[in-house]
Amino acid sequence: MKKKRTGKKRVIITSTILVLLVGVLCLICVPLFKNLKFGLDLQGGFEVLYKVESIDGSKMTNEKLTATYKTLSKRIDSLGVSEPEIILEGNDKIRVKLAGVTDPDEARSQLSTVATLSFRDTDDNLLMSSDVLKAGGAKIGQDSAGNPAVALSVKDKDKFYDVTNKVKDYENNLLVIWLDYNSMVDSYAKEGNLCGTSESNCLSAASVSQGFASDVIIQGNFTEDEVSNLVDLINSGSLPSKLTEISSQTVGASFGDNTLQKTLIAGIIGIILIILLLIYVYHFAGFIASIAMITYAFLVFAIFWVVGGVLTLPGIAALVLGIGMAVDSSVITFARIKDELYKGRSLPIAFKEGSKSSISSIVDANLTTLIVAIIMFIFGESSIKGFATMLIITIIVTMFTMVFLTRILLKLFIKTNYFNDKVNFFIKVKSEDIPDLNKNEEIKVVPFKNVNFLKRKSLCVLISIIIIVIGALVFAFKGFNLGIDYKAGTEITIATEDNLSKKAFANDLKKLDLKSSNISQTDEELSARVDKALDGEEVKKVSNYFEDKYDAKVNIGVVSNIVKKELIKNAILSVLLALVGIIVYVSFRFKISYAVAGVVTLVHDVLMIFALFTIFRLEISSMFIAAILAIIGYSINDTIVTFDRIRENLSVEDNKKMTKDLFEEICNLSIRQTFGRSMYTSITTILPVLALIFLGSNEILTFNLAMLFGLICGTYSSIFIATTLFILLEKKNIGKPKKVKKIYTDEFEEKKIKGINC
Repeated sequence: MKKKRTGKKRVIITSTILVLLVGVLCLICVPLFKNLKFGLDLQGGFEVLYKVESIDGSKMTNEKLTATYKTLSKRIDSLGVSEPEIILEGNDKIRVKLAGVTDPDEARSQLSTVATLSFRDTDDNLLMSSDVLKAGGAKIGQDSAGNPAVALSVKDKDKFYDVTNKVKDYENNLLVIWLDYNSMVDSYAKEGNLCGTSESNCLSAASVSQGFASDVIIQGNFTEDEVSNLVDLINSGSLPSKLTEISSQTVGASFGDNTLQKTLIAGIIGIILIILLLIYVYHFAGFIASIAMITYAFLVFAIFWVVGGVLTLPGIAALVLGIGMAVDSSVITFARIKDELYKGRSLPIAFKEGSKSSISSIVDANLTTLIVAIIMFIFGESSIKGFATMLIITIIVTMFTMVFLTRILLKLFIKTNYFNDKVNFFIKVKSEDIPDLNKNEEIKVVPFKNVNFLKRKSLCVLISIIIIVIGALVFAFKGFNLGIDYKAGTEITIATEDNLSKKAFANDLKKLDLKSSNISQTDEELSARVDKALDGEEVKKVSNYFEDKYDAKVNIGVVSNIVKKELIKNAILSVLLALVGIIVYVSFRFKISYAVAGVVTLVHDVLMIFALFTIFRLEISSMFIAAILAIIGYSINDTIVTFDRIRENLSVEDNKKMTKDLFEEICNLSIRQTFGRSMYTSITTILPVLALIFLGSNEILTFNLAMLFGLICGTYSSIFIATTLFILLEKKNIGKPKKVKKIYTDEFEEKKIKGINC
C-alpha cells in the first residue's frame, strides 16, 4: 500500500512539473515568435525577380552575377530594410525580397538603376567614370610588399594617365572611388573615414604619387576579404548590368498583418484539437504525447530562429502539417504497445517491446518524407523552398521529441509501477480485455476482426480509375485552371471594408485598361487575374487606384513567361526526382516489389489530386505543387507503415507452404492491425488543415485544399490500392522457398495470425 502511495505521489509531482514546464515554454514562445523574421506575405513588403544581362552583350558569368549581387546588397542598405533576402537563381537571375519596405516604388527604382562607378577628388569633383576601365577588369592582386591589393585593368590609358598625372600634384593627392555617388548625400569631407565600409558609398581613397598609363594597383591596409569585396563592388560598377523585371509581388503591411493573425489563430485551434483527440484516444499516454508535441513546436521555432530562417505562410503551413505528422510517431508507438497488451504482456514489457518494434516504421516513414523535403529545397524556389526548410526542421525535431522524449517520459511514469493495474487510464486498454497467459486465455479483443479490407479491392481500383478518367475528360475539354505562377500575367488581390461586388471590381479593372478573368470573391477579399505582366509603373498605378478609391489593402503579383517556364520545369523535375528517391530508398529498406507498389500508389495519389482539382476547377499554383510533394511524402509515410507490418507478418511464415489465399489473408491482417493507426494519424493531420481552410488566409487556400484531398487519397490508397498492387506483384513468388529469419517466438505466432490491432 505504501509503495502504491509513493508511486501515485511521484506521478502527481512529475505531471505537475511537466505542466509547469510546458506553461513556461508557451510563455517563451510568445517573445520568440515575435523575434522571428517574417516574410513579406506576413508583414507586407516587396519582392522582385530580375533577369540579369550585360549591356555590352557579353555572356553573363557567375562572377558578373555575384558582382551585381554585391551592388544590390549595398543599395538595399540605403533603403533601411533590416532583413533583406537576395537570392541568386540559376545563372542569370536574382530574387530580392524586402519584407517591411514601406515604399515599393522607391525600392524598385533604387534596385534597377544601372550601377555607376566614378573617380573623384577630395572636393567631390568628377574626374573619370567607369568607362576608363575594362568590364569586370578589377581583380585580386598584391602590392610590392606582397599584401592584398586591388588590380585595375585600364581600357582608356590616355585618359587615366591625364587624370592621375594631375591628381599627383594636388595638395590632397587622393583618387576617391564612389559607387552610385549622390551629390545630395555623399561627400568625402563627411565620409572620408568611412571609405570601404558598408556605411558609405565611398569604396576607396587611393593616394596617387605619379601618372599611370597602364594597369594599376589600389593598395592600402586591406585584408583579403576586404579586397575581395572591393573587387566585386568595382566590377559591378564598371560592368553596366541590365536588370529586367520578370516577376514581382507587392503586399501591403496591413494585408500581411491580417494574414498572419488569421493563420496563427487557425494553427492554435488545430493544435488544441489534436491535443484533445490524443487525450481522448490514448488517455494519459495522449497527455504525454501532447507535452512532447508542445515541446516540438517550441523547438521548431527556436531552431528556425537560430538558423535565421524567414517565416512565411508556406512555412507556417509546413509547421502545422508537421505537427500532425509528428503525432504519427507517437501513434505508431502507442499502437504497438497496445498490440503487446492485447497479447497478455504486462505494461512494462508491452512498453519495451512496443517501443522496439515501432522504431523501423517511424524511421522509414520520416526518412522518406525527408527525401521529398530535401528535393523540394534543392529544386524549389521562393515559397516552395521556405516550405521545404520548415519541413526538414520539423522532421528532425520529430525524431527527437516524438520518439526520444516521449519514450523517456513514458518510461519515467511506467517505472513508478502506479499504472500497472491502471492500464486503461494509462493508454485506454481495459484490464478485462488483456488475456491471462497463466490461464492460457485466448486473445479477447480483435478490432476489425470481421472486416475484409481486400474483399472489394477491385471496386476500389475501379472507383479510382473512374475519378481519374473523369478528370482527364474535363482536362481535355477545359484544361487546368492554372494559377498566375503557371500561366504568366498579373494577379490583383484587394481587401476592403466597402461592399464591393465582382462586377464593380471588373469595371474598375476595365477603367485601368486591364482585361480581367477568373475573378473570385471571399468574405473579405476580391482577386482577379490579368493576362498581361504589368511593369513597375503599371503596378504603382493599379495599387494607388484601389488604395485611393476604396482604402483597400492591395496585393499584386506579376509573373512573366520566363518564370512560368522555369516553374513548370522545376515542378516536373521535383516530382520525378521525389519518386525516384523513394524507389531507391524503399527498394533498399524493403525490396523492389514494395517500392514499385509504393510509387505506383503515389502516382495514383498525384493523379487523383489533379483530377479532383480539374473537376472542381480549383486553381493550380506553385503552392499546389508544394502540396503535391508534401502528399508524396505523407502518402509513402502511411504506405510504409502498412508495408512494414506486411513484411513483419510474412517473415514468420514458411513461404513453401504459402498459398494465394493465405498470402491475401496476411496482407488483410496487416491492414487490420494498422487501420486504427492510419485513421488517427489522418485525423490528427487533417484537423489543423481544416482549421487553416476555414479560419486561415485565402493565400494558402489552394495548398490546404490540395493537402485535404491528398490526405484523404493517401489514407485510402495506402489501405486499398498499395496492398492490392503489392499482392499483384508478389503473385509469382508465392510458394517459392526463401530463407526466413523468425522475429517472434512460437508461443505467439498463432495468436498473431488471428489478428491483433491497436
